[in-house]
Amino acid sequence: MALGFFVIAIRLICVIGSIGVVRPYKPVVFIQAALRDTVRTSTLEPDMTASAEKFTRQTLLDVQPLTPNLFSLRVTRDSGFRFRAGQFARLGVTKADGSVVWRAYSMVSAPHDEFLDFFSIVVPGGEFTSELSRLGAGDSLLIDRQAFGFLTLDRFIGGRDLWLLATGTGIAPFMSILQDFEAWERFDSIKLVYSVREAKELAYVDDIAGLEQRDYLAEFAGKLQFIPVVTREQHPGALNARITTLIENGELEKAAGLELSPEHSRIMLCGNPEMIDETRKVLKARDLQLSLSKRPGQVAVENYW
Repeated sequence: MALGFFVIAIRLICVIGSIGVVRPYKPVVFIQAALRDTVRTSTLEPDMTASAEKFTRQTLLDVQPLTPNLFSLRVTRDSGFRFRAGQFARLGVTKADGSVVWRAYSMVSAPHDEFLDFFSIVVPGGEFTSELSRLGAGDSLLIDRQAFGFLTLDRFIGGRDLWLLATGTGIAPFMSILQDFEAWERFDSIKLVYSVREAKELAYVDDIAGLEQRDYLAEFAGKLQFIPVVTREQHPGALNARITTLIENGELEKAAGLELSPEHSRIMLCGNPEMIDETRKVLKARDLQLSLSKRPGQVAVENYW
């Protein structure tokens, strides 16, 4: 199936520092960057030996619309590709002149899946998006052999309650985390807070509802609570304010039936930069601190730029 009119906006998700370098544990600051379609273009020839050592050639399997402007992308997975839930991969598309345009996408799929799923928004324009729009099922994509990113649960020490706060396509790494065992085994409760502007933008709702029905997660049934947030319209079952407002006025904790506390809460943020910045400030006022290598805290946030 050809992608047709689908065009993919950049989703530079949960990265620290240089996209090509994974450094030891550092201040963890997670922001999903989707505000502009900058490019990383390489003139590497795909068949060159040196280049082939850095990436694998994978096959586009399917594109599924999830909402009017959001869709998932499924590709094959190299048997040697390893990642932790919450990390991202770089995808490359080869242009007619032989150069390669790269983009970073968080994995939606679980580390144990045999394929790789990614989540993106439909926005016209952009070098990478234009090249990708020409591809259909069966065409090739390049994927780096190494996964990147620090939006992973090993950022935290201790904790009882895991809070996953996402806006827009920031839900992607949390879907991967929720399909893996670690979060369910480590925490007594998991609160997934997913904020969008309009209800039609809520993606993966059926997948979220079915997580605890999966055979390998059935023993953890009752741990997960999904709290949808729709900011620009009223929607049944959803809160109706920005995440920061919901924290400040106590509505989020009331809906969750839990208090945000330094002792018990571990909080991961992924979404637009404004939400990340404002939420960090609100949490800091509650003595919920950024997790640092020399000072473990309660909040994991990542800033790409």
